[in-house]
Amino acid sequence: MSIQSVGVLGCGLMGAGIAQVCAQSGYRTVVREVDQAVLDKGLGRVRRFLEEGVQKGKVTPEMRDSTLANLSGTTAVDALAGCDLVIEAIVENLEAKRQAYAAVEGVVRDDTLIVSNTSSLCITELAASTTRPDRFGGLHFFNPVPLMKLVEVIRGLSTTEPTYLALIAFAQSLGKEPITAPDRPGFIVNRLLVPYLLDAIRAYENGLGTLDDIDKGMKLGCGYPMGPFTLLDFVGLDTTYYIANIMFEEFREPAYAPPPLLKRMVLAGRVGKKVGRGFYE
Repeated sequence: MSIQSVGVLGCGLMGAGIAQVCAQSGYRTVVREVDQAVLDKGLGRVRRFLEEGVQKGKVTPEMRDSTLANLSGTTAVDALAGCDLVIEAIVENLEAKRQAYAAVEGVVRDDTLIVSNTSSLCITELAASTTRPDRFGGLHFFNPVPLMKLVEVIRGLSTTEPTYLALIAFAQSLGKEPITAPDRPGFIVNRLLVPYLLDAIRAYENGLGTLDDIDKGMKLGCGYPMGPFTLLDFVGLDTTYYIANIMFEEFREPAYAPPPLLKRMVLAGRVGKKVGRGFYE
């Protein structure tokens, strides 16, 4: 399966980052967003990232220019018609994703691959809502996409071997390190990470230490780049809460149950760095 052009659904934090690395790797990339303001914001984020890279000497002016030349934005789904691969990176809502796939399948070729960047939903279930479950899979990128090297490749029950191999090769062509993850909530990384983050919240609730002391303990004691509460604010408490609920619903294990403090933080709107207030200001 030859991939020359890539479509990205969604130009939020993840979608814009995915579009950037695709364009930077030489793919003709079209990112589609339903809202022009969100599209402009996402494309502006890409331009700022590249400009800062040039200023720091990490991105050449030629690479910046070629990336921007390969990248275009649109609010029309018809613009994805010529894409060989479409990466969905919209809100974590099953019905919204189903509607997006139906719209895309109305314009792309029969052999176009469709993948989801979901961090928690079942790939087999998403694939079943399309007319091409054999050409559907999961590509889970990590934030910030241009900097994080890992991509989880998830194959559903109907994903064929050629589709799976094409997605592995595509991830490698982006300069990423792909790993194969099972089609289970949390895949590999969140399956291990989320219980750790939830346990840190429970420990804080039980008076184990201050936020600073717990974060410093894990950074300096275990060599982690971020403590759990700094990471929670970065990822988003609402995102963590959502993933935890899906994992608990699937496995019914206490380790995946969201602590009361996490629920209250989300209800209060203190969801982290994106709003300026989470566990930290």
